[in-house]
Amino acid sequence: MNAQPPATTCVRHPNRPTGLACTRCGRPACPECLRPAAVGQHCVDCVREAGSQVRPIRTVAGAPVAASATPVVTYGLIALNVLIYGITAAQAGSLADNYRSELFLRWAMVPRLVADGDWFRVIGSGFLHWGPLHLALNMFALYIVGIQLEPFLGRARMLAIYLVALIGGSAGGMLLEPANTIGAGASGAVYGMFGAVAVLLIRLRMNATQILVIIAINVLLSLSLSGVSLWVHLGGLVAGTLATIGVLFLPEWVHAKSRETARTIGLVAIAGVGVVSVALIGLGAALVS
Repeated sequence: MNAQPPATTCVRHPNRPTGLACTRCGRPACPECLRPAAVGQHCVDCVREAGSQVRPIRTVAGAPVAASATPVVTYGLIALNVLIYGITAAQAGSLADNYRSELFLRWAMVPRLVADGDWFRVIGSGFLHWGPLHLALNMFALYIVGIQLEPFLGRARMLAIYLVALIGGSAGGMLLEPANTIGAGASGAVYGMFGAVAVLLIRLRMNATQILVIIAINVLLSLSLSGVSLWVHLGGLVAGTLATIGVLFLPEWVHAKSRETARTIGLVAIAGVGVVSVALIGLGAALVS
């Protein structure tokens, strides 16, 4: 009597005989290791390999759609602003007079003190607010623009543009505000986000009239209301707008040949706006001195 050939076993489970095989690679596999496919069935190894070769869907800024769906940076910035406000209110023992706190006085934007070496005020002042209403207005605006921008820009670019807009606002204040002016608030950075939304809508070939009207109204309010720094707002607006143009338009203008090159160009553009803003702050400090 002829001996029967050994039974074929699953490549992943050698102790399991099987008469099935992957229609992609042809290797034998048990039912547990196979997945239905458009034609036949594929083993889990082929399914995993095919998944790794699928390019993720990306936005016009090159950000993966799924990874940026939840605006983590926006929520984080709001939480940080609220936290710092809470610290100043606790130190001052007052929700309305939180500007009397030690932290507020140490971080507030004062051009003369920045010129004397307190450079941290350039960034720290962007996380301070004059009372709960000021905080609420800025955080509401940040939420509205952040949940629109972050899914398109991606988390890293969103944070970078926000910080560059904040520094740009401080540059405007350093250059054009009186030396002893006390400034605080996220308004400069939020104006930068307004500019970023306008650039994004233009890049998507959508109607940007609404955001442009909002920007115009806010600039008019900055001109007409006392105690509001027009130059900080305009500095943030210009910095945020230019940085976003660098991300969304500059790679196309220079004919970037790959997504990696486009990403690098965008990051260099953001850094460039930041460097210019810091240089302007230095110029403002020199003029104050």
